[in-house]
Order: sequence, then C-alpha cells, then structure tokens
Amino acid sequence: MDRWLSNTNVVKIISLIIGIMLWAVVRSDGSSVSGTNALEIIEQQIGNVSITPKYDTDKYFIQSIEPAQVSLSLSGREAALKKAMNSGNLSVELDLTKVGKGEFVLPVTPVDIPSNVTAKVVPSNVKVVIDEKMIKSMQVTINVTGIPGVGLKAGQPVVKPKQVTVSVPSRIYDQVDSVRADVNVEKATSAVTKKATLQAYDKDGKLIETAVITPNIVDVEVPITSPFTLVPLQIKLIGEPPRGLAVSAVRQSTDKVTVYGPQNVLDRMEFYEGPQVNLNDLKEDTEFSLTIPVRNNLKQLDPDKVTVNVSIVPSVTKTLEAIPLSFVGQNDGFNTKVVLPESGQLNLTVEGAPAIIEKLKPQDVQAILDVSNLPPGKHEVSVTWNLPTFVKKGGQQDFKATVEISAKGDKPVTEGAASPNVPAGATP
Repeated sequence: MDRWLSNTNVVKIISLIIGIMLWAVVRSDGSSVSGTNALEIIEQQIGNVSITPKYDTDKYFIQSIEPAQVSLSLSGREAALKKAMNSGNLSVELDLTKVGKGEFVLPVTPVDIPSNVTAKVVPSNVKVVIDEKMIKSMQVTINVTGIPGVGLKAGQPVVKPKQVTVSVPSRIYDQVDSVRADVNVEKATSAVTKKATLQAYDKDGKLIETAVITPNIVDVEVPITSPFTLVPLQIKLIGEPPRGLAVSAVRQSTDKVTVYGPQNVLDRMEFYEGPQVNLNDLKEDTEFSLTIPVRNNLKQLDPDKVTVNVSIVPSVTKTLEAIPLSFVGQNDGFNTKVVLPESGQLNLTVEGAPAIIEKLKPQDVQAILDVSNLPPGKHEVSVTWNLPTFVKKGGQQDFKATVEISAKGDKPVTEGAASPNVPAGATP
C-alpha cells in the first residue's frame, strides 16, 4: 500500500477520481437555476400587489388609496424565495388603526414574509383619504317591471324586511334618496316571488356604489291579479218600517269594496251596487249579515260580505209649510204655470226619527210636477215628492195641482179649467 502511495501516478489518478465525485455532488444540489450557486443571494420582483388596509370598518370608509397597488422586491436564497412565493401568503398592509378621518401619507408594510427573506415595498408610502361612516334607516322600494299575462295586473309588492340600514361616507349621506330592487313580472299569470338584491340611489336615480346595505337581499312577492278598482259600496234600502216607527240610522261594516274584473267594466264604474235591505215590518234594531253579489262579468270582490245595522226608533211628525211646486219635462217653446193652488205652494206633513225631523226644513223637500208630453191647455197633475232619506209622508196625503200650458206669445186659457183636489193643509 505504501508502495502505491509513493507512486506519483497512482496519487494523480486518485485525485482525479475525488475531483470528479465532488463535481457530481455539486451538480446534484437542489438549485433550480442552471449555473446558480445554491448559496448565492438573488432578488425577485413582484408587481401589481394590492394593498390591504387595516382599519375600524364600523366607523370609517376608505375613500381612496394612491397608488392602489405597489411592487414588492424580495431577496434571499433561491430555495427560500421559491418557498415564500409558492405559499400564497405574501401581502402588503396599510395600518390605519391610529388615524381617523382625513388625508394622510403613510408607510405600507409587507406581511407574512419568511425570516430568511428580505422584502422591500416600492413605493414605501401611499396617500390615503379616510371618511367617517354614517348610517341611515330606509324603506325598501320595489320597482315592478314588465307586463303580466293578458287581462292581469301586478298588485302591490310585499317585501320582507320592509326597512334596511344604509352605511355611506359622511360626505354623501344626504345624497342617499332610495333603496330599491327591480322585479320583472313579464307574462306572469301567478304571484312572482324572488330574492332581490338591493341598491342605493341618489335623487337623480344614479347608483351609489359605495353604499353598504344591511341586509342587501330581501324577499319579495308581487301578486298577479285581475285589474281592480276601489269604489263606494251602495246598499239599497227598500220598504219602510210600520207607521209610528222610523229608521234613525243605517251603518255598514264597510263603505267601499275592491272590485276585480275586465278593465273596460272597471273604467265605467262609479260605485258598486250591493245587496238590498228590506225595511218593511222592522220594529226594533236589526243586524243583517249579507253576501255582496258579483255582477257584470266581474271576477272577485273584496270584501265579499257586509254587515248592515239598522236602528229603529218611535217616529214623530212635522208640517212643512209653503213648499214651492217645480216642473220637470217642461218644453222650452211653451209657458207653464201653476193655476191651482194659486200660490204655487203646498204644505206637507212628514214623519221620521226625531233627530232627523227636528232639523228638516221646507227647502229640504221637493214637490215635483211632471209635465212631459202635455199639450197646451189646462191639466191636473199629481204631485211627486222627493224626500230626504228615512223621511216619509205622514198619513194619507194625495196631492194634485192644475197647470196651464200655452205657446209663448199666446194668451193664457181662462175657462174650462178642471178643479184640482186640494187636500187639507194645502195652500189654496
């Protein structure tokens, strides 16, 4: 062995083998870049890194950060850089916890950087504008769009919750005018239900993108019905209580009704004729529970029932004096006048509830003579009375009057006049 080592050729061969082995070890090191020493410090640039602000979100809004993105320069050994970049945790933070509302120039800091990597942010400072947060409570408005199926109509939307809170920067607090969502009912034949996303708008209808709405999604239901209208409900009263009794009041549980049906029918409707109430033979207060009939090709009524309470009291009488006679059906080409009674007036005894009769005056009653289609001459005409509600004629009173009709310019007829029946109490 000693003899071999003393041989210089053997030593050279052994040195060559060791050198080749060391070279192979270096080549097999974990370096990923050809020709790069594993112990060498290298630098890596990362651009367009977003800034994460750290602040009290319950009190403040970030109005702006300039620039919004920065570059991050990392330096370290290649293996360490590769591990850091593959972690996905690299970020840049802007600490605003020690400042309030206003404009500031503050440093940004890289976070989650491994200890064996050095990081530098370019630029190192940014300008930030901070505004205070203000909150207002607002009603939700649903904007119904589209046209439902033929002959149908969208009803009033039902939204839950009805009210939400809106958080905005203080500078635009007064600009927030509405919170609304759109619901499309195009060709719908039944109620439309959906979850709608809310947005805030200013008075000009412009979207306020910075507004934060809580909750920002609401449940909406839009009823789809036949067209409808709300009109007065008219109860028809027929007959009258026995002599000596009178109606003092009639009360309805509802005086209006919502009517659903064809639009052309609804357009002509001024009131809805409800059920009849028969007053004949009523001797005491009476309650009627009645179904409201559906008429004229209508589809639905709401409500469909009505309760009517009729109050009955002992009646009183009163004589109204000097009630003037008036004409209906008078021809413009003729003169018409009352011959008998000469005064052209009558007295009438009326009967009704005390509270009504006490206030009744002669001008509240009309005595009417219908002269329609009567030729020139003298005629005996029955008197028709137009009386207020719940007022009737007292006792048997039949009235007639004599009228004279002549062409304009002719002399009045003076002979052959019929004698009218003028009852007691009438002014002759």
